[in-house]
Amino acid sequence: MALIARASALLQSNLRLLEPAVRLAATSAVPEEKKNPRMKKFSIYRWDPEQPGQKPYLKEYEVDLNDCGMMVLDALIKIKNEQDSTLAFRRSCREGICGSCSMNINGTNTLACLCKIDENLGKKTKIYPLPHMFVVKDLIPDLSNFYAQYKSIEPYLKRKDEIKVGEQQFYQSVEDRAKLDGLYECILCACCSTSCPSYWWNSDKYLGPAVLLQSYRWIIDSRDQYLKERLDKFRDEFSVYRCHTIMNCTTVCPKGLNPGQAIAEIKKLMSGLWKEPSKNASVIPANTAQ
Repeated sequence: MALIARASALLQSNLRLLEPAVRLAATSAVPEEKKNPRMKKFSIYRWDPEQPGQKPYLKEYEVDLNDCGMMVLDALIKIKNEQDSTLAFRRSCREGICGSCSMNINGTNTLACLCKIDENLGKKTKIYPLPHMFVVKDLIPDLSNFYAQYKSIEPYLKRKDEIKVGEQQFYQSVEDRAKLDGLYECILCACCSTSCPSYWWNSDKYLGPAVLLQSYRWIIDSRDQYLKERLDKFRDEFSVYRCHTIMNCTTVCPKGLNPGQAIAEIKKLMSGLWKEPSKNASVIPANTAQ
């Protein structure tokens, strides 16, 4: 007990010695300097179909960059939450994976979640929906035709043998798997297709860069057995051959893919002058599949 009493007395003595230092630190603390606001103007396309007779217009908003994230999507969310709840746009993952927030920012199709805000405060950031598309509201384009075209290419593995998908594993070598790199990463954001002049004028017949890149992903897949049938679907004037290798698609792709090259490979296969890719149809026997 005596030892505990001495320890307690020593602790209290040390605390009394520290009190002046604590008071000095509290009185000499410098308050945090308030940053000057960095107001950035955003000029955003607005149109509401529920407002009879309303024509599209641009509306300006100001956002303090000191109190905002660094991406354009951060600014849009801040505007919607704090200034105008009627502003409509698509967004989901905020990491460049879902493709929902595709729009035209300062004249370039891109993803708002991957596009950094231009910190030049004297220059407005102009935001429009994807070009040459029907608009549902504000920054939301109507992608019905785009997805219908994607569905038309049957974007899934097709086999001619009697093995049912899911019953056994389909073998694919490391080399064949590598052929899919630069194809499977497409997130169907439609940035490439809506930057293509050929797609602007013939979107009802020309499939566009995104859908053709997705089609080539299945054409080149060693496990798919419908190469000829897939190519035969394109034997008309518009499906593939409206591509004039302008390469806007490759320039704007936010994932760094090359739809123009994929379309060129499809054309080469359709010409008959290039050898069709080998298709390894082997499977892992059911008794060894893990």
